[in-house]
Parts: sequence; C-alpha cells; structure tokens
Amino acid sequence: MTTPTIPRPGKTEDGAKDGDVGKKGKKKDGAPKSKKKLIIIGAVLVVAVAAYMFVLKPKPAAGGPPQPGLVVKLDPLTLNLDGGHYLKLSMALQFTASASGGGHGGDEPDGSKALDLAIAQLSNRKIAELNTAQAREAAKQKLLTAIEDAYEHDVMDLYFTEFVMQ
Repeated sequence: MTTPTIPRPGKTEDGAKDGDVGKKGKKKDGAPKSKKKLIIIGAVLVVAVAAYMFVLKPKPAAGGPPQPGLVVKLDPLTLNLDGGHYLKLSMALQFTASASGGGHGGDEPDGSKALDLAIAQLSNRKIAELNTAQAREAAKQKLLTAIEDAYEHDVMDLYFTEFVMQ
C-alpha cells in the first residue's frame, strides 16, 4: 500500500516552488515567462532609437550653398608652354565664409597649394590647348576641382585675373 503524500507549503507536485516556471514555459499562474523580457527589450529598443535620433544621427547640411567669404589674390606666375611659348597667369581664390578666417597663422588663407596645382596642370601645354575661351574654361574647371579637393572644399571659386600667352 502506498501512503498518501501531503504537499508541503511552498512546493508543488513536481517539486517546483510556487511561482516557478513549469515544463511548458508558463508560470503556474498561467502567465508566459517571456512577458517581462519582451517589455524590457521593447524599452531598450525605444531608448536606442531615441538616442540615435537625437545624438548619433548626422545633421543635415547647413541650409544650401556656402556663403562667399574672402577673395585672396595670388602672386602672378609665368609658366613655360610647349614650343618656347609662355603663359603669364594671375588668379584669385574665393574662399567660403567659414574658411576665410582660418588661415595658417595670418588673416588670409594660404594660396601656395593652388599655385602648385596651377604649375603642375598648366606647364608644358600646347598653346592650342589654351587658345580658345572654351579651352581656358575647361582648364579653369579642372584646376578648380583640384583646388577644391586640396583645400577640402573651403574654396568655392577660382578667378583668372590675368591670362596672357605668347
């Protein structure tokens, strides 16, 4: 004969304590065990999205095109062209307003990078390559692109103030 067992207070029939999770993933009172986890994960996701929106999200560009700043006139250059010809070139750089005060130790930004690029791009070219207005404009645009990259887009335009070939 088997003796009847009397359940002890605080224990269930399968040996688990009151409120513990049974074999089917539910508490003895019927609530799923992962309900608290879902609420916590949801709260963490909401906080993460809010942090991204207010702190980490990149800011849009500050309203349209950059504002023009200081125009720096550079020293004139005399460059050798192909066939014994030469080019006398003077130019000026239009800096953005944000870059105008950021020169290296002085009031004006430094123009030496632009002069170096002009020498590299325009020296030893044939006179026919620079003779027409369209050819000069194409050379100017190519030079401006190189200058913008060298100055990290702090230069917004390039002006040829003198362009004499002989």
